[in-house]
Amino acid sequence: MTTPSQPIPGAPSSQPPSFDEPTEPRKPLPPKPDQHGPELVSPTGTPTGEPEGSRSQSGDFLTTAQGARLQDTDHSLKAGRRGPTLLQDHHLREIITHFDHERIPERVVHARGAGAHGVFQSYGTGTGLTRAGFLAPDVETPVFVRFSTVVGSRGSADVVRDTRGFAVKFYTDEGTFDLVGNNIPVFFIQDAIKFPDVVHAAKPHPDREIPQAQSAHDTFWDFVSLHTEAQAHTLWFMADRGIPRSFRMMEGFGVHTFRLINNEGATALVKFHWKPVMGVHSLVWEEAQIVNGMDPDFHRRDLADAIESGNFPSWELGVQVFPDVEDEMYEGIDLLDPTKFVPEELAPVQMLGRMTLNANPKNYFAEVEQVAFHPGHLVPGIDASNDPLLHGRLFSYLDTQISRLGGPNFGQLPINRPHAPVNDMLRDGMHQSADYAGVAPYKPNSLDGGCPFHAGIDAGAFIDVPQAVQAGKKERANPASFNDHFSQPTLFYRSLTPTEQDHAAQAYAFELGKCYEQTIRERQLTALANIDADLCRKVAAELGLPVPVATEPPAEQIPSPAVSQLGQSWPVAGRVIGIVTDSGSDPAQVLEARDAITAAGMLALIVAPVGGKLPGTEDTVQRSYATARSVEFDAVVFATSVADQNGPDPRVVVLAAEAFRHAKAIGGWGSAPEVLQVAGVDADAAGIVHGNPGEVVEALGGLLAHHRVWERFAPIQ
Repeated sequence: MTTPSQPIPGAPSSQPPSFDEPTEPRKPLPPKPDQHGPELVSPTGTPTGEPEGSRSQSGDFLTTAQGARLQDTDHSLKAGRRGPTLLQDHHLREIITHFDHERIPERVVHARGAGAHGVFQSYGTGTGLTRAGFLAPDVETPVFVRFSTVVGSRGSADVVRDTRGFAVKFYTDEGTFDLVGNNIPVFFIQDAIKFPDVVHAAKPHPDREIPQAQSAHDTFWDFVSLHTEAQAHTLWFMADRGIPRSFRMMEGFGVHTFRLINNEGATALVKFHWKPVMGVHSLVWEEAQIVNGMDPDFHRRDLADAIESGNFPSWELGVQVFPDVEDEMYEGIDLLDPTKFVPEELAPVQMLGRMTLNANPKNYFAEVEQVAFHPGHLVPGIDASNDPLLHGRLFSYLDTQISRLGGPNFGQLPINRPHAPVNDMLRDGMHQSADYAGVAPYKPNSLDGGCPFHAGIDAGAFIDVPQAVQAGKKERANPASFNDHFSQPTLFYRSLTPTEQDHAAQAYAFELGKCYEQTIRERQLTALANIDADLCRKVAAELGLPVPVATEPPAEQIPSPAVSQLGQSWPVAGRVIGIVTDSGSDPAQVLEARDAITAAGMLALIVAPVGGKLPGTEDTVQRSYATARSVEFDAVVFATSVADQNGPDPRVVVLAAEAFRHAKAIGGWGSAPEVLQVAGVDADAAGIVHGNPGEVVEALGGLLAHHRVWERFAPIQ
């Protein structure tokens, strides 16, 4: 029999365990091949030359934190075997004290996350826009990326309806640049002073601490229905982007407008975009709910497994470019309003480079939990605009890291260390790990020879672009252009396909249906009437409420097809296909299908009635009927035999019905038609293919290029 070209991802260790507890002393095992930690640089950015793993535990024997070897760690020191534990047991005290302090405060938002290491390769196309060195031709820059949900706690589920964080740390040789964005290009609020309000509204109700990681409750909808600048962002995550299929299949956006400065001092305003090579794809709502019960770590696992199996996810970084004019407007859109996006049809995205994630973290806490992002981590050639939300984030992100990581020296943690020389005159503080020299951390000085010196532009200094400040009064107010809260959600909704519009309407109906107060439902319906009459009608019908009259009738909008996730073809590498077998399956056909799937760069998982080996082979089954569920697969192959008199196993029938209902591609041979018939599925429906293993896999690849078989179902009228 053939064997897979690569192992199935998910092994917990770099070496298979022995059955008996090992007793022969040996060095710690190395990390798995797909893992590496932060680059080995000093707290001040100097490469240390240390070997990989020098920060990990070392030695053959168990020791105290100070290196004293221990002969026992199973028993406390007691006065007699049945006597009291002794206060002198320093080993017990050390273990328990450290354990009691292992947790740090979780992030208020973006607590639930996953991360990976990678590299960014510049195309050099940005050299006319910015003097940032990492965007020069052929420059390769290490990166660390953290994806996250926003509302839920660290222990919440992955596949909730929510915005996703998309934060990238570029370790450039000019300093660290953090691009701290989301998978949605607009935000709930225009001014940072409202950030505590929107988060308090979205978090669980403070009396019962429910619901967790959800927006389907009264306080959230009370806020967004009253504070209508939030309607644009809310519609984006009521649509399919609120439940992404994978972190690998998410767009990323810088949200704010930034200012780029080139070598001649010319400036341009830009918005940053990340475009996934795999395309932008989502789950359907029922599928997401099943995932959260079956595998709450679905997105984390998917990212780690893809990297471990060699399917490295990639994104292209691009910018929309706008003239840096005095009013900071473009085609009537205020570039300083973070609740607005600029359609790509008006300002195409110009690609600057490609990011590839190629290594998993060695230690989640040390890397993913302790990584600290800050929009104020900028490099020469990139500056902030006057976006009021961005300005608040420039304060907030620094402040929260000090609270969360125990002091101002969080930048010295290995994952946060710059890969550029650091000479900052900052001293002391909690967790100081740099060993500073000299006596004069101030300027000017002569005792340290005048060092550190100011840098000029020719020495790569960061330059704050001189800007004229408009004359005006000191006041708490927004510009008039910020008052338009409905044209952009109208534009977004009308740019979606009918299938995507149905999904958004169903999401609103679910979320508002979970609200206790009818007044809040009615108020939000009025906001929907201001966005689109058809959307409002669909949601009102599901809620059993009358359609309200719009207070601001929707204006005509030219659709932006670029915001739709459907209608294009994408690479299938990295997709997951389940091969469902039974006791009578032909193992040669099963392995032929598996090898064809693997050859196409996809991952095949064999599902059998029980675990162990595929009958007649030495090939391991990856899932049993007890552990498999349709939501794990992008497509399903039924390699079943002629069923026995009792018919197909009910769990296989459920799997088939779910895959069909979720618009997934389905293929098979043998008794596959009978399985589908028992599941209530028309074997000749769109997206269902029959044939020999090679034909089926080839056809499924063509279907997966479009993600789902949406034509299987007619849009809701």
